[in-house]
Amino acid sequence: MKYFNQFYSAIAQNDLSHWLDTVPAQLSQWYKESLHGEFKQWQSTLHHLPKTEVNNIELSGTVSFGRGEDISEGQKQQISRLLMKFKPWRKGPFHIHDIHIDTEWRSDWKWDRLIEHISPLKGRTVLDIGCGSGYHLWRMLGEQAKFVVGIDPSQLFLSQFWAIKHFNPDPNIHLLPLGVEQLPPLKAFDTVFSMGVLYHRRSPMDFLMQLKDQLKPGGELVLETLVIEGDENTVLVPGDRYAQMRNVWFIPSTAALTVWLKKVGFKNIRVANVDQTSLEEQRETPWMDSKSLDSFLHPQDKTKTVEGYPAPLRAIILADRP
Repeated sequence: MKYFNQFYSAIAQNDLSHWLDTVPAQLSQWYKESLHGEFKQWQSTLHHLPKTEVNNIELSGTVSFGRGEDISEGQKQQISRLLMKFKPWRKGPFHIHDIHIDTEWRSDWKWDRLIEHISPLKGRTVLDIGCGSGYHLWRMLGEQAKFVVGIDPSQLFLSQFWAIKHFNPDPNIHLLPLGVEQLPPLKAFDTVFSMGVLYHRRSPMDFLMQLKDQLKPGGELVLETLVIEGDENTVLVPGDRYAQMRNVWFIPSTAALTVWLKKVGFKNIRVANVDQTSLEEQRETPWMDSKSLDSFLHPQDKTKTVEGYPAPLRAIILADRP
């Protein structure tokens, strides 16, 4: 539980202090239920990561900690071998002492698409719901956000985040192994991100309300999700799978999603970007060597998934809480 003590100390001094009423008990219970299997092995791997001197930190344009010349070749090989134990690495990329963690997703491309459209993050308290291993949390910190929190229930993603934070233990960035349904209505964040989550929720309207409940009045939602082309009445409800994913429930058009956001009370809703996911943005790598996007598209027609649905199209939509 030492990993969360820094978080508790930090929020005791900021606008999230009321979260201390619930979150310590939740994380304590989570930890008791997690001390087995792969998570126990990942913890052991974390403990074997060597302490290194990090002379260079870069969070703008890339996420890079340390230079190759800061460590010996033996240490570099050791770190690379240990980080490989956390495969599959899906969101990134990261550079640790010139070790390139070449993740499945070029998450920096998504960041480049959204950063010019959102309100400046400088001085803001930020929440990222469904943050994966935390790549975008570091980019938010690079934009001078004051305090950054990510939530994601995956034990692997949490372990990957801890592995990266080992090389830069910044006190203003944290990842908690929680789902959005476990959050009280904090109403404390200046910006809330939700990227790649909406279509995994059985009740998208409830999810949008949960996002709204985390924002301060006047706060900004940054919502990135799968969409399809169509009007305000167009929503795809896939069958058993979409692009080989089982848990895809609803894929709306941007017009339908705008209606949903209005219905739950968001204002100033605007579509910042719509972009087709390319085979260069999501692909197999040595750090994620299972099937990726190319295997999920129709072999004769890459404009369709293997199931015959439209290939992944992703939108970034911004909205404000009144």
